[in-house]
Amino acid sequence: MTTDSGSHSVEIELKFDVDEGTPLPDWSRLPGVASVGEPELRELDATYLDTDDLALAHAGYAVRHRIGGPDEGWHIKGPRGADGGRVELHWPLGPVDEIPDAVADAVASAARAADFAPIARIRNRRTAYALRDAEGGLVAEFVDDHVAATDERAGEDRAWREWEFELGPAAPASADERAALLAAAETAVRAAGGREAASDSKLARTLGA
Repeated sequence: MTTDSGSHSVEIELKFDVDEGTPLPDWSRLPGVASVGEPELRELDATYLDTDDLALAHAGYAVRHRIGGPDEGWHIKGPRGADGGRVELHWPLGPVDEIPDAVADAVASAARAADFAPIARIRNRRTAYALRDAEGGLVAEFVDDHVAATDERAGEDRAWREWEFELGPAAPASADERAALLAAAETAVRAAGGREAASDSKLARTLGA
C-alpha cells in the first residue's frame, strides 16, 4: 500500500452545464492566452467511496479511484477554500478494493476507511484543450465532458454534458488578474450557450444533490 503523503495541488475552476449540441467557446480574447492546443481525448472511469451516511461528503471530502487520464490514481478533494479552490491530493493507481494507508490517514478525522464502500461510478469521455501563453506556459485547461454516472446506492443512472475551466501554473499570480481571467472565461462560455452548473461537483450531481 502507498504510505507517502501523495502529490498536492490546489484546484481553482469554473463549471458550466451545456446542451449536447452547444458549440465550443471562443478563447481568442482571453487575457494572457496566446494559443489553444489540439483536442486531447481522455476516457476516465472513477469510483467514489464514502460511508453509508456520507460522512466524507458532509465533511467536504471526496475520495475516488480513477482510471485513465494523465493523473489516474487515488485522489482526495478537500473542502472548498475562501478563494473557491479545493486542495487535491493524489497517489499512484492501485486496486480499488485496497485503500492506501495514506488515503485512509488523510481523512481519518472524518471517517474510518474500514467503513468505506462504493457510492458512485462516474465514466467521463473528456476532451481537453490547453490554453497557453506566448511562452508556452499553461494558463488554463478547458475540458468538454460527456458524463455517464451511476448512483451505486440507489441504482440510478444519470448523463449530462458539462464544461470545466481550470487555472494552470502559468495563470496570473495576482488576485485581480485571476478574477479578470475567470470573468473573461465565463463571458466566453455564456456567449457560446453555457450556463451555471446545476451542481458544484460530478459526485453531488450523481447522488442527486
